Amino acid sequence: MTANRLELVGNQEPPAPVTPSPALTSASSAPLAANDPQPFLTNIPAGKIVRKLQEGESIFSQGDPSDAVFYIRSGAVKITVVSKRGKEAVVSILTADSFFGEGCLAGQSIRMSTAHALHPCTILRLDKALMADLLLREPLFAQRFLAHQIARNLRMEADQVDLLLNSSRKRLARLLLLLANFGHEPNPIAVVAKVSQETIASMVGTTRSRVSFFLNRFRDSGFIDYNHHGMRIHSSLVNVLLRE
Repeated sequence: MTANRLELVGNQEPPAPVTPSPALTSASSAPLAANDPQPFLTNIPAGKIVRKLQEGESIFSQGDPSDAVFYIRSGAVKITVVSKRGKEAVVSILTADSFFGEGCLAGQSIRMSTAHALHPCTILRLDKALMADLLLREPLFAQRFLAHQIARNLRMEADQVDLLLNSSRKRLARLLLLLANFGHEPNPIAVVAKVSQETIASMVGTTRSRVSFFLNRFRDSGFIDYNHHGMRIHSSLVNVLLRE
């Protein structure tokens, strides 16, 4: 990634051992259910880099060295993979408070996917050694990171079931609800930033024309509203999942 494409903020020193501090201890006293790693990440003394990216800017590419974990403070990131024949598939769209790139912690030496900013976003880059030290020295942070990973795995399993067993209409409804953080009331997204119908079609596993057809149907039914700013998802969209 070229330097002129990113705004670097904060410390860029080599990672220092992380020891529990009063700030971290008090921040970590919040209920685990909140699942909020921000207090820990904000108080890291060194070794982190904050990057502000514009829409479309690359974070890492498939085949790059896998040497850091990333955390999304704001905005959204799209994860894609490309086959040997050049076919691209959208793996996921990640929103604020999500980790990604954690494969480096499991011995992954190169990136297996590509990540770039779907919309303007702020991300935190945590060097592999720093992240490993945090997980070792901060048990509550480690629990919250583990909870995030378990939730990600459960969603991936549900995605597979959805793809194998459900109609494209139902898969689209589920994706829109996920993008709006439905079921996560502390962090609802009032308006989902604009995502291309091509991207949505790739994730749902159908054509752009079918996505357009169902979006119009959802709007006519009062489940969603959308314009050039983005899309508002109403909780009534869950009825599509319950009726089939």
